[in-house]
Amino acid sequence: MTGNEGKMREIRAIMADCGLPVLSMREAGITAEIEENGTTFRENACIKAKAAGVMADTIFIADDSGLSVDAMGGAPGVYSSRFMGEDAGYDVKIGAILKNLEGLNGPERSARFECCMAALFPDGSVRTSYGSMEGQIAYGTAGRNGFGYDPCFFLPEYGMTSAEIPPEEKNRISHRGKALRAMKDIILEYLSNNGSGRSDCEK
Repeated sequence: MTGNEGKMREIRAIMADCGLPVLSMREAGITAEIEENGTTFRENACIKAKAAGVMADTIFIADDSGLSVDAMGGAPGVYSSRFMGEDAGYDVKIGAILKNLEGLNGPERSARFECCMAALFPDGSVRTSYGSMEGQIAYGTAGRNGFGYDPCFFLPEYGMTSAEIPPEEKNRISHRGKALRAMKDIILEYLSNNGSGRSDCEK
């Protein structure tokens, strides 16, 4: 359940071998306004997944993800998409983060991308998965392969930002890739159990 085309590309690539059609909110005809008022990625992911309502033979997957910068007390965190205002572009958001980290170097610029996936199953159960990708805030921006905060997220082991690495490699190591692969295992387990599961989100 997302309308973000960048996210949909990543999700479709990772789920390609699952044998299930993957539709965006728009493609599925879901127009519900969802208030993301949780205080954690997990809470928001569950809110979004359950907003779709239970439907026979349909599994709804939602995610909540963002950038957490240690020197900023974990901000922007769950407010990553709304950081610096609902209508602020990512150039503005990134600029504010770079400004906040002026004078800091190396490990002092530590940050991580975090993602929680939630799946609502036809029996009403909800399961979640989590993934993270550790790195640092770069001193500027570089790369065109990613979206959002990718151009300013530096991966020391690669010597480049997550917007510079090839999409296939990013899917392998990214927070969303890790969470989605874990969720794929949960979905396959659910299907193998003849469509019965357990919930790890409060109803």
